[in-house]
Amino acid sequence: PPREVAGLSAFGRQVVERMNSLGIAVDLSHCGTQTTADGIAVSTKPPLITHSGCREVYRHPRSKEDRELKAMADKGGVIGIYFMPFIGQGSGAPSVEMLMRQIDHALKVCGEDHVGIGSDLSTAPIEETPEYLKEAKSFVEGRAARGISAPDETRPLFIPELNHSRRIEGVARGLQQRRYSAAVIEKIIGGNFHRVFKDIWTL
Repeated sequence: PPREVAGLSAFGRQVVERMNSLGIAVDLSHCGTQTTADGIAVSTKPPLITHSGCREVYRHPRSKEDRELKAMADKGGVIGIYFMPFIGQGSGAPSVEMLMRQIDHALKVCGEDHVGIGSDLSTAPIEETPEYLKEAKSFVEGRAARGISAPDETRPLFIPELNHSRRIEGVARGLQQRRYSAAVIEKIIGGNFHRVFKDIWTL
């Protein structure tokens, strides 16, 4: 089959097994559908999808299908929902409401022990200076020229309401407004990844 749908090779399976033995996390965020399925199946440690979204909420190739999310959760893994424009429809920046809808869906599919935050951003806020906009435009054009770009990359790559260094507190407030319990919120904003990394790193 074509390379993009071929899944893990025999060597790839050996790599996953070796990663498991060394305590290295298997992150399937940027993998195609078949490689994601193979990685989940082969890994004896919880597989991760550290920064992605739910394709059922918004059909985007960077996000994952429900069956992939469920399989990952069944192996003890965690998905981190990203803050990218790939989480909802529109021509402008993504919003907190889009993020909350993604988290709502991930919780329904995976359960409260398997959902986290994977913003795909640094902790520093983004300043939309002319220099930044020029650099971002050049970066996206370069990716497109190499054939590795994704739809929506020309939209702002951050959530304006969370464009500050205390953005996780903003996520927690959004979850509180949706009536999630403190225990569930703690899991989502860091507890689940803390637990799963301890599991992966314990040899």
